[in-house]
Amino acid sequence: MIQQNKGASHPRSGEKTEHQSRHRRPFSHQTAVGNKGEMPKNTPQPSSSPEQKARQGHGHGHGGKRPHGGGRGGSRRGQRERPRASRPHAPQQKNWAPVPPPEKDVVRIIPLGGVEEIGKNITVFEIGNDIFVVDAGFQFSEDDTPGIDYILPNTKYLEERKDKIRAVFITHGHLDHIGGIPYLMEKMGNPPMYARNFTSLMIKKRQEEFPHLPPLDLRIVESGSRLKVGSLFVRFFGVTHAIPDSMGIIFETPHGDVVHTGDLRLDHMDGHVSEIEEEIYDSFKAREVLALLTDSTNAENPGFSISEKVVYQNIDDIIKNTKGRLILSTFASQVERMLKMIEISEKYGKKIVVEGRSMKTNIEVTKAAGLLKIGKESLITVEEMGNYPENKIVALVTGAQGEEFAALMRIANKTHKHIRISPRDTILMSSSIVPGNERNVQKLKDNLSRQGAHIIHYKNSDVHSSGHANGEELAWIHGKIHPKFFIPIHGYHYMLRVHADIAKRIVPEDHIIIPDNGMVIEIVKGEKIMARKESAPSNPILVDGFSVGDAQEVVLRDRQMLSQDGMFVVIASIDTRTGKLRKSPDIISRGFVYLRESQELLKDARNVVKKTIEKATAGMNPINFEYVKNILTDDVSRFLYQKTNKRPIVIPVLLGI
Repeated sequence: MIQQNKGASHPRSGEKTEHQSRHRRPFSHQTAVGNKGEMPKNTPQPSSSPEQKARQGHGHGHGGKRPHGGGRGGSRRGQRERPRASRPHAPQQKNWAPVPPPEKDVVRIIPLGGVEEIGKNITVFEIGNDIFVVDAGFQFSEDDTPGIDYILPNTKYLEERKDKIRAVFITHGHLDHIGGIPYLMEKMGNPPMYARNFTSLMIKKRQEEFPHLPPLDLRIVESGSRLKVGSLFVRFFGVTHAIPDSMGIIFETPHGDVVHTGDLRLDHMDGHVSEIEEEIYDSFKAREVLALLTDSTNAENPGFSISEKVVYQNIDDIIKNTKGRLILSTFASQVERMLKMIEISEKYGKKIVVEGRSMKTNIEVTKAAGLLKIGKESLITVEEMGNYPENKIVALVTGAQGEEFAALMRIANKTHKHIRISPRDTILMSSSIVPGNERNVQKLKDNLSRQGAHIIHYKNSDVHSSGHANGEELAWIHGKIHPKFFIPIHGYHYMLRVHADIAKRIVPEDHIIIPDNGMVIEIVKGEKIMARKESAPSNPILVDGFSVGDAQEVVLRDRQMLSQDGMFVVIASIDTRTGKLRKSPDIISRGFVYLRESQELLKDARNVVKKTIEKATAGMNPINFEYVKNILTDDVSRFLYQKTNKRPIVIPVLLGI
């Protein structure tokens, strides 16, 4: 396997050099803390709601947190260790020197997102004078990016070459593949976008939240279709995933096909793949496949995944046999399963209630696509539930991950306007737990069980299957496609490495590259695969309210510190002639200590402030307030850490009188 060589002379994106980390800028009436700069013009901003802020689960079975550095106080000296976020660190060097154009007979592939992580999927294919983009997703913010709404891939490489972009292809309608479209398409010059019908409807529905944006040039393709885009022919094939109309993409290059499968699993029963998929994948035997890029999310899971057919049968039995009211919760993104739940419920004469914004949105899209075939009388509003016997009610709700504002959590917390749990209720949680959500899900189950509900979940029944292929499914796919070169995508580095090990059954080790975000991979004359020493910019772009831009490390770390140890504000009036305090300093504490019970600490802190200021200003005329604030920040931070083993953000406000 080939990996890019990396030195250690440059700081990783999002990290500070020693010089940058030494001092932070303390607050005064002249200094703004956390200023993100000017809001970019024409920044798209969606309408928002609490339900939208609740995560729309993807069913990956994987999640994590992005590292943006440790906690931060006024002084870096003596800093205590803090728990690190669980998301793996990216490689430390990304050489962002200008990347030259590809030479003749070179296929260039650049994953700008979606590797080293789950989310913000986007991959660049550059062949001759043509650039093709696959997917344009985003990530949701995690605990270590407080206040951030979304995380976008960096598209600077594409923005500088937008005249060469011939098309954007979207593999399917999950937000980690389409969520970035409103923010990125205009930057890329609004090239034509190709997607299957259901995916296009999901994209259009999302664009409704950005009414000020120019319309997309959205074109519908179908599985099996072939069209010429730029100088290449491009083909499409259907794949099985958790959402309708998922597809893979084939670029017909002079040296063979380059295949990007998107997210996928196999439609199988006990490892026996369906005839339809056998036929689709057998078609690759007649083609020369130069390179394959495919989903690594569940590569480390052995064998075949649980068949969705088994899940459907178990859900059928539960809906049929439940005596009281049934509340079903799954990832809103599991559209296929959501449709099946509705179909089964109608089969047994149940009335279906849909609760949760994302769930309702996806129902609207399935109706528009003609996928939801159900009698009007079967779908009822939540207000109508009381008109029917409990054993005739099935409620389909969001919130299986314990999201604060999602429907199931509001039901569990007794804050839902219309639904109250009783001992006659059954809760079916048809989803796995995304890592990091364990505590929230446990609290959710505790609250539901305290109210007497019977809970069925994936650990005590086969009621969930991932939309991503397990290891043996991937091995089967590799055996059918039989690529010359392989690049694992869609997953953390470890997942990519495990997938690479699977691929080695078919592909020689030196024909495999495990990518990093921004890595420029080239296949030369169809014979050699290599990673260039240059990398495309790949540092994340953060959406924070009305601001869209690079990670402001100071702002994020301040937010982390505020959430962990609070803040300690010192307000001091200084006589500008003598440098002495005019009165005892005022102190404001938020989230650090309870002032009424910490009088001794406050008294000592005031003494530290007084001594530090008067020592720093001795012989100073005029007074250098910035210098005094830096010294005061360090001394007060060190004092508070010694006394409390906490490191709040210390904000000195100095008033010259």
